[in-house]
Amino acid sequence: MRTRTATVVAVALAAVAVALALIFGGKQTPEPAEAEEAVPGAPAVEIISPRNGARQTSHAVVVKVAVENFQLAPRQLGREPQLGEGHLRFSLKRVPDCVDPKKLEDAINSPVGKGRLAGRSFDYAAYAGPNGVLAEQLGTAGSYSPATRPEIFYHGLPPGFYRLIVNLAQNSGTTTQFHDVTNFQILPRHNKGPKPCPEGKVPSAKAAARLE
Repeated sequence: MRTRTATVVAVALAAVAVALALIFGGKQTPEPAEAEEAVPGAPAVEIISPRNGARQTSHAVVVKVAVENFQLAPRQLGREPQLGEGHLRFSLKRVPDCVDPKKLEDAINSPVGKGRLAGRSFDYAAYAGPNGVLAEQLGTAGSYSPATRPEIFYHGLPPGFYRLIVNLAQNSGTTTQFHDVTNFQILPRHNKGPKPCPEGKVPSAKAAARLE
């Protein structure tokens, strides 16, 4: 009986993760630009880890990406744009636990549009390490962490749902249309129930039930 209950709980949690990914943006519901087939020879970036829908108890995550038809150019960072070269822009945000009901409604009605729920950024030195330090030097902290290698290490992340976007960027920092998205969850190390939301707000996880 206990095994069956555990299985049901695991399935329910997985369903919540998928539904939240639909709302906060992800590979299950690609935007029109993402749905198109890649042009042969065009630049491309793909997130290898964490995989979309991943769940972990560790408060640290190593993000690895694969880059095609695009040269990462560390020595050209901040210089004039050159065709086919540049760097990466990593943007990590935590989905808020409690949200305004109207914003939640907008997210449910427009899961791939402007209604996505936006949360706190973790692109600072305290969480993104050397890449976060570089972000502060370039004035992009809280927006994105620049990288000249196909990886980044985030640490000290609190439990919750996260949305990560990686973009190819020109040497000057200007973003391009080539990007990838993944959603993952950090679980609490101890199985504590969710904290109640303050008055006037509702749990963002309620969206899962609305989408079933």
